[in-house]
Amino acid sequence: MNTRTVLAVLQDPVMALNVTGPLEVFAAAGPEAYRITTASLDGRAVRTAYGVNLRLLPDADLNDCESPHTLVVPGGPVDNPPNPRLTARLSELADGAERVVGICTGSFLLGAAGLLGGRQATTHWAFCDLLADRFPDTFVEPEPLYVRDGRVATSAGVTAGIDLSIALVEEDLGAEAALAVARELVVSRHRSGDQGQFDAHERGRRAQRDPLRQVQQWIADNPSDDLSVDNLARRAMLSPRQFARVFQDEVGMTPGRYVDRVRLDAARRRLEGSVDGLDEVARDTGYGSAEAMRRAFMRQLSIPPGEYRKRFRSTAAPGPAL
Repeated sequence: MNTRTVLAVLQDPVMALNVTGPLEVFAAAGPEAYRITTASLDGRAVRTAYGVNLRLLPDADLNDCESPHTLVVPGGPVDNPPNPRLTARLSELADGAERVVGICTGSFLLGAAGLLGGRQATTHWAFCDLLADRFPDTFVEPEPLYVRDGRVATSAGVTAGIDLSIALVEEDLGAEAALAVARELVVSRHRSGDQGQFDAHERGRRAQRDPLRQVQQWIADNPSDDLSVDNLARRAMLSPRQFARVFQDEVGMTPGRYVDRVRLDAARRRLEGSVDGLDEVARDTGYGSAEAMRRAFMRQLSIPPGEYRKRFRSTAAPGPAL
């Protein structure tokens, strides 16, 4: 077997899971498949970011490393410009690499190193606008879990880096090896890159006012009911116009979109955790018909319900996928 080299570039500070998640994937594929090295500027220990107070000791000095097969760039804070020595060395290493992989906000380092010009890329949803502003010649895709543009691949936040890494293992070693890695790490079958980023921002905020919080709970508990603005406004004891305005202000989206997101989440959970027929799932989650549910899934997730179930159904829900 041809052993591929993987080099992870550790900026200071760095997000711990951005490092350990992808590298655990490559390690699980076996030492015959990948030889993994971590490196930082001058070989110094680096801090971890965002509240987890650890220090990571790299294997090597970045200046002593050769270009690897796969260059992995985990994310870190993006408030300040990156170290110019780091971006210069990153650019040099990338020139000889077969693949360059940015994990989460690692995309910002790739951009600063001149590696995203004219390419499609993504990052954590909360930083997509900033990435587009900072690197206007990059085509930023805010929805996908990961994006591949030529030899450069970028992922969304945190666990999306694991999904991307499993996809790269499949590319290198085949579907059976990728599935074995997923099983060893006790993660679901890996999500495709075009799967949307399912995050809290898509579900809206929890309202501050008690009547609106009660309406949100009612929607969650009764997705198959008539959830029109008129009916929801009556529950909140507001006029429809006032309800729509206040809901938008507090939740961050219109009532209609919020209902769509709740129904989508309810349908996703049913598909992941049961073998109920698509017609039954659609009826119980407010879509009325399997066709209406299919249209909603295609519009919001770019994947039909049946395919979604095949990819994401829990092993605790045995039975044939419909």
